[in-house]
Amino acid sequence: MDKNLAALKPALVWKHFAQIVNIPRPSGSEERIRQYLVDFAVAQGIEHQVDEAGNVYMRKAATAGMEDRKGIVIQAHVDMVPQKNNDKEFDFINDPIEAYIDGEWVTANGTTLGADNGIGVAAILAVMEDNEIEHGPIEGLFTATEETGMDGAFGLKGGLLQGDILLNLDSETEGELYVGCAGGLDANVTLPYEAVATPEGVALELSVKGCKGGHSGIQIVCQRANANKLLFRLLRKLSAQWSVALCSVDGGGLRNAIPREAVATVVVPAEAVADVKAAVTEFEAMAQAEFAGIEDAIAVKAEEVAAPAECLPADVAKALMAAVVACPDGVEKMSMAMEGLVQTSNNLARVVSDGKQVKLQSLMRSSVRSEKEAVGDAIKAVFELAGAEVELSGSYDGWNPNMQSPILKAMLASYEALYGKAPAVTAIHAGLECGIIGSNYPNLDMISFGPTICYPHSPDEKVEIASVEKFYDFLLHTLKNAPKK
Repeated sequence: MDKNLAALKPALVWKHFAQIVNIPRPSGSEERIRQYLVDFAVAQGIEHQVDEAGNVYMRKAATAGMEDRKGIVIQAHVDMVPQKNNDKEFDFINDPIEAYIDGEWVTANGTTLGADNGIGVAAILAVMEDNEIEHGPIEGLFTATEETGMDGAFGLKGGLLQGDILLNLDSETEGELYVGCAGGLDANVTLPYEAVATPEGVALELSVKGCKGGHSGIQIVCQRANANKLLFRLLRKLSAQWSVALCSVDGGGLRNAIPREAVATVVVPAEAVADVKAAVTEFEAMAQAEFAGIEDAIAVKAEEVAAPAECLPADVAKALMAAVVACPDGVEKMSMAMEGLVQTSNNLARVVSDGKQVKLQSLMRSSVRSEKEAVGDAIKAVFELAGAEVELSGSYDGWNPNMQSPILKAMLASYEALYGKAPAVTAIHAGLECGIIGSNYPNLDMISFGPTICYPHSPDEKVEIASVEKFYDFLLHTLKNAPKK
């Protein structure tokens, strides 16, 4: 297993990324990566500050002869999504990521890699460190806690940034320039209950595993299975034929990751166990056929376990099953303006019980505010019918494309000069920080781009080595050819 990332090119980018993967930085635990950035700025003699939201800011003067160029803010977020395979022993708060070279890619051993957005952070540091490149006035903006709520972007105050252009380095396909993104809305659902004694019978652990998951904005268009939705379809199907007591449920993880696994413990009559197991096997075959060509490893199992002492009341469990099955999930509408772009979606990310309540999380995305709000209303309605409390929060608008953007024209020319072809110009169905930053800096001319990163937000995450070099060369060419003021 080759772990020598620092031997890759471009050397400065990989040097910093090799150091970044050794710094634990799940969302909300970013103190060490923040200190790394501050220590770097001090060592390089770069003007810097840390704001109240935990963002780190750096500023570097233009090189000689480039003072007449528009100022450019280069931006990336410092946190990463902590996801691991179930059989992987790993502590994201304390353990370094086990990154290694796998052929043409860099990936991690059983966990997310953190190339989203660690490669962007490393690229900014490389620019800040390299005194041989040509550039106008540049600023580095390292935002906090992007993955769980874009806290840093929301907390960024007006008056800090001086530049005219924002280059967001958080896109994941080399050769594409993003000029727009979706807005978002969170639904937090709470269904309280008073647990009752578990009836006589045999306890079974029902599990849905092996789903690919992925980023709920980028991979939602792939129509991948949602483990929560599959599990509750199974529960409702079984409950229609036998007496099924729902004791607990634990499905999904982060709000912006498509659920890969979901587990529930139920109690069924002893005489029905064989038939229930057969029905689960039949459901597994149905799910595999339904997602053929999309998912290749869905596993739905029923295993006997020790019976819990308590379960959900039957009426609460019935209402919960109906609400989860009815909850909107996946692609709601495709864009009519841009082929292949999802316009509106929802990800039913989390369903978990604790003996007193069931909590659910859902993340809606849309580039159309009214559609985002309509999906939120639908989710609120279906869970309120089930007796739950629903809070809709964290709403933010998307970023509207500006096809006449001066930096877009300059970057189109730069890419063609470097690679002999035009890059794709598109929008992304994910909540890039550009939309939020733009609300406080409405005159910023913005573009998002990056190297090729596959399967972000999952343990299969990997970044293409060759694309990192192309992305970085493109960044340097863009800085050198920035529009004049």
